[in-house]
Amino acid sequence: MPRYIVERTFPEGLHIPVNAEGAQACNAVVGTNARSGVTWIHSYVSDDLKKTYCLYEAPSPEAIRETAAANNLPVDKITLVNVLDPYFYKG
Repeated sequence: MPRYIVERTFPEGLHIPVNAEGAQACNAVVGTNARSGVTWIHSYVSDDLKKTYCLYEAPSPEAIRETAAANNLPVDKITLVNVLDPYFYKG
């Protein structure tokens, strides 16, 4: 399955509480994504909480855009990526 980095901007910051409410919000996103074959692997969030860089597996960028719209999430840029594992280069 192809992997993508999805860049998002949250002008007011991304605020997901670290409690049951936050877990429920994340699980809702995961469930919506699964219906389109999209898997959210993990995200990196900037220190000011205004940018996220999310790693996804998905059949296409269009599937990511569709699930983002269904989840009411912005999409600034989608980049197809490959894994570079520095531990692969063992001597």
